[in-house]
This record gives sequence, C-alpha cells and structure tokens, in this order.
Amino acid sequence: MRTWGPSAVLAAALLVPASMLSTPATAGTRAPARRLPAGSPPCPNVPAPATRPPQPPPAADPVARAVGGAALATAGLTLPPAAPAPPAVTATSWVVADLDTGAVLGGCGPHEYGVPASVQKLLLAAAMLPRLEPDREVTVTAEDLAIEPGSSAVGLVAGGRYRIETIWLGLLLKSGNEAANALARLGGGPDGTAGGIRAMNTEARRLGALQTHAVTPSGLDGPGQFTSAYDLALIARACFADPAFRRYSATRTARVPAQPALRAKAFQISNDNMLLDHYPGAIGGKTGFTDLARHTYVGAAERGGRRLVVTLLGAEVTTQRGWQQGAALLDWGFGLPRDAAVGRLVRPGELDRAAASPTGAASALAGGAGLGGAGAATTGAWPGTGPSVAVGAMLVAGGALLLARRRRHAALAALPPGTASRGAAPEDD
Repeated sequence: MRTWGPSAVLAAALLVPASMLSTPATAGTRAPARRLPAGSPPCPNVPAPATRPPQPPPAADPVARAVGGAALATAGLTLPPAAPAPPAVTATSWVVADLDTGAVLGGCGPHEYGVPASVQKLLLAAAMLPRLEPDREVTVTAEDLAIEPGSSAVGLVAGGRYRIETIWLGLLLKSGNEAANALARLGGGPDGTAGGIRAMNTEARRLGALQTHAVTPSGLDGPGQFTSAYDLALIARACFADPAFRRYSATRTARVPAQPALRAKAFQISNDNMLLDHYPGAIGGKTGFTDLARHTYVGAAERGGRRLVVTLLGAEVTTQRGWQQGAALLDWGFGLPRDAAVGRLVRPGELDRAAASPTGAASALAGGAGLGGAGAATTGAWPGTGPSVAVGAMLVAGGALLLARRRRHAALAALPPGTASRGAAPEDD
C-alpha cells in the first residue's frame, strides 16, 4: 500500500501564500508556461472511449498534481513560452521530457490519472533490475504462466530453465506477461509475486511517482491500478539510467533457448517497439494496449547529444499508432530550445528528503528548480524564496499534515488490497 508521509509535507508548501513563492521580475526567472489559445489543436483531439476502469481513480490531489511545477497541474496543454503548437495526437495525456536534465518540455494533462497497460513493465524493471542477477538460471513455474487467455506472452514453458537475462528480453521485446510474473516472483522475496508488486509500489514512491499504483506486475488491468504521464516519465528516466535496461530495450532480436527435456524448440523473438526501426536515434521504450487502457507508449531517442523521452496514455489508433504519435511528439521536443521547460522531473528520493525540509518541499513544487543536470542541486529552495518559504511552511505544516492525512485516508480506503482482477481485459500489445 502507499505511504503518504512526504505528501503531507508537500501539502505544507502548497499552503504557503503565493506571494511568498514569487520571485521579483528582476531576478531573471523563467517565463511562465502558457496555454494554447482557442482554435489550437485540442488535447486530446478525439473523445476518450466510454470504457471505464473497474475502480475509479482516487480524487484529484493538488499535492501530487503540483509535483515538478505548478504549470503541470492542468488537464490541458502546458507549453513553454513561444513554443510552436505540438502535433495533434489522440493520447488523452502525454509528456515530453529530457532524460538528462530532467526538464519537462511540455505536456497534456501531465498529472491526469490513466491506466498503464504494458508500460507498467517499466516500473517492474526499475524495481527488479537491481535485485536479479542476469546470468542466474531459474525455473519458470506454472504459476508464472497463469495469465489472461489471449494476452501477450513470450512462449516460456513451465519447468523450463532460462537465464534471467532471457526473461528480461522476453519482457521488453515481446511484452511477455508470463515473463513479468516470473520476474516479480523471483525478485519479490519470500512473498513471491505479491512481494514483487509491493516492491514496485515502493519504487514508485521512491521515484516520486505519487499517482502510480501497481496491482499486477505485467500491466494487465486490475482494480485500483493507475499511473500518469508524468509518473511514467519519472519511471522511464530511472530505467534509462540503468545500462542493462538500455541494452535490453534497444535489442532488435533475441533467441529463446530450447528446452530439450520438455520438447520445446528454440525460437527467435523481435522487438515490438517500431520506433527502433523507423526513428533515427531511437534508444528504446515500451508499447502497451488493453481494451481499458487503449494504447499506451513510452519511447526515447537521442539527437545532437540530447536525450528525450515521450510518454503517452489513452491513445486511439486512427491514422497513427502509439509509437508514431510518440515519434511526432519527440520531433516537436527536439525542435524546442535546450532551455525550454514548463517543469521538471523530481529526482529519486527527493520527495522523501523533502519530508524533512520545508524548503525542499517548495523546491519539489518548483518547475524551474534543479534543471542543471546531474550535478545540480535538487533539494534547495526555488530561486528567490529563501528563509521566508521555510518559515511559512513551518507555520502551516501542522494544519497541512492534518488535511493531508484526512485526504489520504479517504484515498487509501478506496484502494484495493493489492490483488489482480480475474476479469481483466486481455492485453493485445
């Protein structure tokens, strides 16, 4: 289950009067983000499907919606000043961000709740890659193969012996749901798959993905399972920081070994992420689809020494597939100046550290802070705030904590105990 301690402190920062968080114009602050005028491409440009999740998302939380900057707390488009209009895609929410600096270049409903489908497997990777030795040989069980009929699978066999690296390739190239179950079980400790799912949710909190809650390791739909485009960008950034993930995600083809004792032949698998074959500079990503989530996508590319990631949720395939919509948004992002931003991706552990620092809480909500790359400070105050924010935050911290606890109590009561729905929609991607 979620732990909401850091959010209570962030709530304290939200209650600081706006005048205390403002910076004089002479301080050279970044110009405010803008919304597009009427007549511009809507966000999204098609209605969302009538399908509803088996459990509605938690109530909108102003704390979580402001993480990374106040300009991200919108259901519509948020763009840098003077930026051209982005391409009209069908995704209900999306984000384009810089993997290296953490700058959020723009987005549509960055903190709106969505259903992840197989891009959930990136959270599994972020949680389990550090736990599992790639050369270790393991046995796949019948429990691992208990997936929804017709959902995506690699073709692993019960009783088969595979290197963990092979299972990772099956997960990231072919979106194998049995591979997801095996990895969650193997990395979940004594509690197996349930422990793996708990580890995923712990990792989401560590990364600052406050709107993400995993119920299944594969992304097959389950009640209470949600994420956001902003959260996916945080998760993707953590994944692409891992050399093993980068290698797996960029692999075009791989061989799954034979299992002679089980009369199973060897076979080859190919990467389903078409961005790798059709977008110059593509470095990887993940596709996803369920009837509920519709098309979801995460893709990353490098151009001119700059690495960008795009995340999108709830897309419909009318004239473009999910990866093509992602490619169009990447083109848009690469066309922006290097200093363009509407917010930032918080760093792993930053929100936890902010729990002990009122000025850190203010920084986590500041879209212009901490964009200087790996060596930049990320827990300091927003430029121009200084001690006044700390004093104001401390004055309201008690009341904010009470409000946050009440709000979180209601949200937690709505969350499921962490079990998957047996009636989940099959995954096609």
